[in-house]
Amino acid sequence: MITDKIENINIYSDIPNVVKDFILKLSKDAPLGRITLSDDIYVNIESYKTKCIEEAKFEAHERYIDIQILLDGTEDIYYTDKLKLTVREPYDDSKDIVFYAENPSGYPKVLLGGSNFAVLFPHEAHAPQVSADSNKTNVKKVVVKIKV
Repeated sequence: MITDKIENINIYSDIPNVVKDFILKLSKDAPLGRITLSDDIYVNIESYKTKCIEEAKFEAHERYIDIQILLDGTEDIYYTDKLKLTVREPYDDSKDIVFYAENPSGYPKVLLGGSNFAVLFPHEAHAPQVSADSNKTNVKKVVVKIKV
């Protein structure tokens, strides 16, 4: 996983320029929905209420790298090597996702809060959308999906 401030995104040469340009132009009023940046890159902008840690579950992807950014609100994303986890729901190729049995509590986490981003690779399981405190809050999130 990589986490850094959005202002530093240009130092990551492996992130395609079309992605960097898109991220640097983001604003809180970006419309919800899916945006295609290229044949191998798309973006989902969504709004939802965060969940408590007891409801959270690890997931992982095989075909895409995630870059996650919050435009509004804060949330914790827990992460770990997926090889350390037990599969709960087998990989669904049509959705590029697998879910794991372990609860994320006690695993490392990063706080997303509008000025930073997280890059999650296929070998990393992650549990997103977790309340940063004990209160569920509304957030607006951008997830950039880059095909590997």
